[in-house]
Amino acid sequence: MTAALVFSILSPLENAVGWILDRFHDNVGLSWAWSIIATTIVVRILLVPLTVRQIHSMQAMQAHAPQMKEIQKKYKGDRQKLNEEMMKFYKENNVNPAASCLPLVAQMPVFFSLYLVLKHFGRHIQSGADLSWLHIVPSITDKANAHWSGYLLLGIYAASQVLSSWFMSGQMEKAQRYVMMVVPLIFITVIANFPTGLVLYWVTTNLWTVGQGVVTRRLVPKTAAPAAPTKPSGKSRTPAGTVPAPAAAPQKQQRTTPPPGRRRVKRQGGGRRG
Repeated sequence: MTAALVFSILSPLENAVGWILDRFHDNVGLSWAWSIIATTIVVRILLVPLTVRQIHSMQAMQAHAPQMKEIQKKYKGDRQKLNEEMMKFYKENNVNPAASCLPLVAQMPVFFSLYLVLKHFGRHIQSGADLSWLHIVPSITDKANAHWSGYLLLGIYAASQVLSSWFMSGQMEKAQRYVMMVVPLIFITVIANFPTGLVLYWVTTNLWTVGQGVVTRRLVPKTAAPAAPTKPSGKSRTPAGTVPAPAAAPQKQQRTTPPPGRRRVKRQGGGRRG
């Protein structure tokens, strides 16, 4: 019941994706497989504004990471106060942590709509149409595990997924980065049961993400994180922001000589004069 409701909600988007595929196939002259790749590129181009927001959000999170860690450390025992202070910090510094997930969330309806298009491909194409790709994939509507070419695409998907996750992880800690890179690979067994055309869509969007990450790293300057404040030591009383004056050099002890009138004359011979 729930699945039928979701599919009915996605029905207009399914028709839109099918219409785009028809335009690339009928008007441009691309095969159905290449039409899927072209549709994927169009979707990613439309998501560029969200991608820019994602990049800015990740940079802001990296720049304010020391301050956020201080807040988490300060209110470690009070979960409610921690959430309040973090939301206050996000608002004051114009940081939106949810912006990093926007491109992925926006792609999910397209992903499911393309799944429905491939599932009901008979509605969009004529019977007997060529569904092969590069003379390797016999049919993009068959499951990925139905032919050896599907396993080749799954291998490319795995490599592209690891690379795209690495670029999206930014300056995360190593443990979080590894989790983000490994978890998607667990779903390969599930993706193997999807149509090959859907795997082709996901490989294309992963490769786009990799290329986007390479361009971003070359064009966007890295934001240096502000240095953590240092606690002044108890011995130094120098105000913050001032340069302490150099210590005075010890004065050299001068040798004093008696006045000329009192200078003692050393007698020669050691005896008294008569």
